[in-house]
Amino acid sequence: MTSGSRYLIDLLDAHGIDTVFGIPGVHTVELYRDLAGSRLRHVTPRHEQGAGFMADGYARATGRPAACFIISGPGMTNIATAMAQALADSVPMLVISSVNRRDTLGRGQGRLHELPDQRGTLAGVSVFSHTLQTIDALPEVLARAFAIFASARPGPVHIEIPLDVMTQPAPDDTRPGVTDVFPPAAPDAALAWAADWLAAAERPLVLLGGGCADAAEPVRALVERLDAPALTTINAKGVLGLAHPLDLGACASLPAGRELARDADVILALGTELGETDYDLVFDGGFQLTGRLIRVDIDPQQLARNQAADLALLADVGELARDLLVRLPATATRGGAERVARVRAALALREADDVAPYAGLLDTLRDALPEATLVGDSTGAVYAGNFLVEMPAPRRWFNAATGYGTLGYGLPAALGAALGVPERPVVALVGDGGLMFTLGELATARDAGVPLIVVIWNNQGYGEIRRYMDANAVARLGVDLPAPDFVGLAEAFGCHGRHVGSTGTLREALILASRCDRPTLIEIDADNWRTA
Repeated sequence: MTSGSRYLIDLLDAHGIDTVFGIPGVHTVELYRDLAGSRLRHVTPRHEQGAGFMADGYARATGRPAACFIISGPGMTNIATAMAQALADSVPMLVISSVNRRDTLGRGQGRLHELPDQRGTLAGVSVFSHTLQTIDALPEVLARAFAIFASARPGPVHIEIPLDVMTQPAPDDTRPGVTDVFPPAAPDAALAWAADWLAAAERPLVLLGGGCADAAEPVRALVERLDAPALTTINAKGVLGLAHPLDLGACASLPAGRELARDADVILALGTELGETDYDLVFDGGFQLTGRLIRVDIDPQQLARNQAADLALLADVGELARDLLVRLPATATRGGAERVARVRAALALREADDVAPYAGLLDTLRDALPEATLVGDSTGAVYAGNFLVEMPAPRRWFNAATGYGTLGYGLPAALGAALGVPERPVVALVGDGGLMFTLGELATARDAGVPLIVVIWNNQGYGEIRRYMDANAVARLGVDLPAPDFVGLAEAFGCHGRHVGSTGTLREALILASRCDRPTLIEIDADNWRTA
């Protein structure tokens, strides 16, 4: 007889899950019965929110989902914030939780970890939330989850297993079967229509979103075939590679980027929701498209949101790019690089007041660790990096400064990335305010034995909110928060800690940290930072 926990682990393994983040509890002990002897790696965070952020960072860095084992009640409300961030950014995540016995659900008896409707509570931060009624239904429910991960707009999936279902024996035939699921493709008639519009365009523009992350090669070829400027969202950074002459980066909210968008006669939007935090960071509704808009997305609902399309294609971005390349004529000369150069000159990003203070820091990170994955929290250096940083490939720069916009993301998400891509250095770029949300995950990084690098921009509180208060003539309240001794805390956690005050000492510290076998915390005092 195969136990329910063994059945679950075998199914996860068959679907390619290799890492589980979770904190064991009395309601999830049964899930752990056979985990220790399996091929799955288990990582114990210090908070369930950290588990969710780690799974998020793992998925963004690798393109593959990880699993979380979470206790009922407080464990699920703790991870809900991380699930909401993943849902907003279309990040796959499998959250498996316990829940009380089936005969007690919804009865309000005051049982341990009881929520009135746990599945309903988590439904709002997941693609779907399902209560497993019998253990033999597990393959079907997991197959639904992985079908979404492979062929639809991904996000968190929550499966809760009642305590009495956990102890049910698995069915006699426990051989895990996995069905290959392929994403949708656009019909020939729609492809021909799109190709005709693009071939006739005089001032085409391409908008690249996170849906392009796994289709860099065909998307780059398509942009070059069109000789079109590309506005690249934060989650698509690196799709066109380093210093590409057609890549304008994430400048759609700035005046010169908006002017380019308004002037385009045909716009091809690939895998982007056209959302506020990518296209309207000044929150004035000023990003306007007046040309013909062709939208491509794997989610039919996204095709109808934010900007009305003249032609909407439900398709996988990579397949569509390859299909269009077959139908488009040879590369046209439309002055794409010249248009990009003019916009870059008008933007003058490195001289902007809210970007310039961080330019030396960001340059040093890229020069010292050119292959690193940089994972950010919501902090000034990350906001500036969203404009300035270029990456050699996708999945190397991501943060929580878009979409849901939570704090505390940077450290645990960077740890998840480091576990997923151990062959590359990983840097968490955080502010002192955000780091305090999840500081305990330094212990998890130490336990994991990864040389994670944490760079703190310490401005003694919530600097971005201070600036916003000042700009809006609001008296500062609740934003000036003296920071602890971060270097001392790092050492207390068994990590390395170091203060740096200039680009030169930062570069030295980064190189040393990349050679360590333990995490390193590097603190920058914002008031005393020097760029020379």
